Amino acid sequence: MSGLTVAGAAPAVSGLVQVAGGLLLAPLLTGLVQHLKARLQGRRGPSPVQPYRELRRLWGKSAVTVEGTTVVYRLAPAVTAAALATGVLLVPVTAAAPGLGVGHDVLALAGLLALARFAGAAAAWDTANGFALMGASRDLMIAVFVEVTLVLAVAVAALTARSTDLAAVIAGTAGGQPWTTPVLALGTAAFALVILAETGRQPIDNPDTHLELTMVHEGPLLEYAGRDLAYLQWAMAARHWIVLVLGAQVFLPHPRGTWAELATLPAALLVLCAGLALAETMVAKLRILRVPRFLATGALLAGLGLTAGLTGLA
Repeated sequence: MSGLTVAGAAPAVSGLVQVAGGLLLAPLLTGLVQHLKARLQGRRGPSPVQPYRELRRLWGKSAVTVEGTTVVYRLAPAVTAAALATGVLLVPVTAAAPGLGVGHDVLALAGLLALARFAGAAAAWDTANGFALMGASRDLMIAVFVEVTLVLAVAVAALTARSTDLAAVIAGTAGGQPWTTPVLALGTAAFALVILAETGRQPIDNPDTHLELTMVHEGPLLEYAGRDLAYLQWAMAARHWIVLVLGAQVFLPHPRGTWAELATLPAALLVLCAGLALAETMVAKLRILRVPRFLATGALLAGLGLTAGLTGLA
């Protein structure tokens, strides 16, 4: 009876970790990356909980209204936050995670990420701010390559489960047997580039820049303040959670079993945060026109992995 109780609790605990982690702990990931980056550069740096302080400060301030804007500008932060919140519900932390009403399909996830990006771009067009438009146009250009690479990379992992359901993919890539061939390694290399792009990290973007001419993800935020900006900053943190959980539970070797997956998840997320901090310390930002070529390399690697998996060459 106790074994049945423990087994029955696995989906409930997985769902709790998924919701609490994505909605409440996501800002901790961005803070941890900034903290580790500062340490690697020999600086004290901000505390890992600094993003929470920023969100609290912004939430206490009123939003602003840009003259000449329409309802598009006003709704964009809510739409962005809602799309990423739904993405949090969609990305499972274990193979036993419940559907939470939205399922686990990777194509739906790609659509939600695209919707959030579109809302930000539409708001930039609505404000007609030159720097916001520049950042939005760059973001959309990068997104063309990122979304293709994301779908192809997850498709490589999906070959092991014969399903695009992310819970099934996590189960299919668990254990050591799927890693005996180089197919998943190609998908992992491609998804690493997706993580850099979706989190706005170097060499794709520099989240610490204050120079409008070089902004990508930060550009569309220039005209927002107060609670609207808090929504957008939380959405960026949720994007970190989504791609890092995918990276940890699909593209890093992980054990079988719900409890083992939950136990190793914090360590895997810490490793990925450290990897982002190291990449920002060691790699310089690319020129914007070289970014598509860089991301196209990831799509090529994922395409090779997918071809090898389908043809049985590896």
